[in-house]
Amino acid sequence: LYRPSGTSGPVPGVLLGTGCSCVRDQGLDLFAARFAAAGYVALAFDYRHFGDSEGSPRQLARASRQRADYLGALGFVRSLPEVDPDRVALWGYSFGGGHVQQLAATEPGIAAAICVAPVVNLVKTLHLVGGLPLLGRLLVAGVRDASRAARGADPYMIPAVGPPGSRAVLSSPDSLPGIAAMTPPGSSWRNAVCARAIWGPPYLLERKVRGIRCPILYCIAEDDDVNPPALGRQAAASAPDGELRLYPGGHYELRNEAVSEQMAADQVEFLASRLARRL
Repeated sequence: LYRPSGTSGPVPGVLLGTGCSCVRDQGLDLFAARFAAAGYVALAFDYRHFGDSEGSPRQLARASRQRADYLGALGFVRSLPEVDPDRVALWGYSFGGGHVQQLAATEPGIAAAICVAPVVNLVKTLHLVGGLPLLGRLLVAGVRDASRAARGADPYMIPAVGPPGSRAVLSSPDSLPGIAAMTPPGSSWRNAVCARAIWGPPYLLERKVRGIRCPILYCIAEDDDVNPPALGRQAAASAPDGELRLYPGGHYELRNEAVSEQMAADQVEFLASRLARRL
C-alpha cells in the first residue's frame, strides 16, 4: 500500500494487478510509487495462488478468481478513511488488463481504468504466440492437469514463459528475455503455472468493451508479440470513453525505464483529468 504525503482530505485511489502468472515486484511497485507521489493512494497486490498471497495449489491462474481478488482489494481500498470511495481506478497489465476491461464493463462504480498491453482476445493472443501447435500442446497439458486434480494429485505444471516452440504458455521471441528483464533479484515469481488454466473461459472482449462506461486508457506497445496491438487499438476506439497511447517496444516494456516512465506520466495525467474532485 502506497500512501501520498502532504495531502489532506479524501484522495483518489488506484488498484494495480498484473499478468496471470506475474507478481507485484515485476513492475507494479514502480507505478504504485509514481501514483503515490502524484497524490493517490495506490495498492499493488498479488493474486491468490501467487507471490506473497496465500492459496493452494500454488501457481493456479483462474480469471474468475483473479477478478474476485480485484474486487476484494477494491473493497479494502474504498474502506480506507483517506480514500474517496467514489474515485478509485483499476490498473491492469496483460492478463490483468483483461480483468480490468471485464470489471469496468460489469461492475458499477469504477471511476476509471487503465490497461497496459492488455489481453483483448485470448484465443488470438495464443495464436499470435504459437499458433495451432501451441494450442494443441496447451490443451493436452490441460487435460493431464485436470485429471490429476480430479484424483487429488499434485498439479501438472508447465512453464509460464519459454523459448519459441516450447511447451510454455508464452513462447514468443520476446517472452523469455522480457520476463527475465522484468524480474528483480529475490522475486517471488516462479516460471510455472497449473496447466488446467487453459480450460477457463477465454477473454473475447471486442464487443464487451462497448459496455465500458467509465473512462479507460489503453497503453499499447506497438511491437507487442503477445497481445496483438491492433486489438488494443480497436478496443480503445470501441470503448465509449476510451483513450489510446502508443509506445515503442514490445509486451515487456515495464522493464524499460524510459518507456515505463513515459507510461506512468501519461497515466498520472489521465487520472488527474478523469478523477478531479467533483464539486
